[in-house]
Amino acid sequence: MKRLLITLFLIAGIFTAVSAQELQAKISVNAARVGSQVDKKVFQTLQNALNTFLNSRKWTGETFQPNEKITCNFLLNILEASADNVYKAALTVQAARPVFNSSYDSPLVNFIDDGVVFRYVEFQPIEFNENRVSGSDPLVSNLTAVLAYYVDIILGMNFDSFALRGGDPYFQKAQNIVTNAPDSRDISGWRSFDGQRNRYWLADNLTNSKYAILHDAVYSYYRLGMDNMYDNETEARAAVLNTLNFLNNINTDNPNNIGVQFFLQGRSREMIGVFKKAAPDEKSRALELLQKMDISNANNYKQELR
Repeated sequence: MKRLLITLFLIAGIFTAVSAQELQAKISVNAARVGSQVDKKVFQTLQNALNTFLNSRKWTGETFQPNEKITCNFLLNILEASADNVYKAALTVQAARPVFNSSYDSPLVNFIDDGVVFRYVEFQPIEFNENRVSGSDPLVSNLTAVLAYYVDIILGMNFDSFALRGGDPYFQKAQNIVTNAPDSRDISGWRSFDGQRNRYWLADNLTNSKYAILHDAVYSYYRLGMDNMYDNETEARAAVLNTLNFLNNINTDNPNNIGVQFFLQGRSREMIGVFKKAAPDEKSRALELLQKMDISNANNYKQELR
């Protein structure tokens, strides 16, 4: 009997490890802008269902230990409610990954998608099928397609940060969602003509060989840079500066490139921290590149790094 119990515990442990989820995700639904014509309880039900969807689904074939789960936050800000239970929303996506030999988490993703349209009736199933992304009702399927897309982007960035081109399979999955995305006149963000900073162009940048150096930038920044700060700050800072040079190569040929902007979004304080105590020549070069590529934070860089 004792041997049987031990065997059962071992099997249970193996099953738990194999089925361990990749994400430690939290999604919040904010419906403050929606009028009293909609029962706000609907949004609490939706929030609960989406948290279950993100955290219970197995997104990869890899085994993640509890301490390896990717911390990520989603804020679904409902902007407008219309007839037939259709909502317009903005989705904020944030994810981070721990830096070796520290208690610090470095941002992986910090992005706002302000073009999310979906239909939701309370208690309807929250489903996503990679082989049938558009589903039977595009407006119902669009919300989970958008969330699955950003999960794949987060996974891709995470794997890229540990191994050069390690995120390729997940960026390709995101591209597959774009190719097969729900389609209706009310849905936007999946097509090239929907704008310059949308899901289509982000997936394109992350899968197009023209921008392959973007993956070098991600690997250089995290694995050679941030992860090495404790052991060799000089080499680590040089790797981060090399990242900026990689990004500048893309930006020079394609000003305001979404891949460059996506990487730099929400990273200004971290960049300032990296170069605050740098040698004058490194600090000067970093200031030049950051002011050029991250225009919205140019004054902050000027004040902190000059």
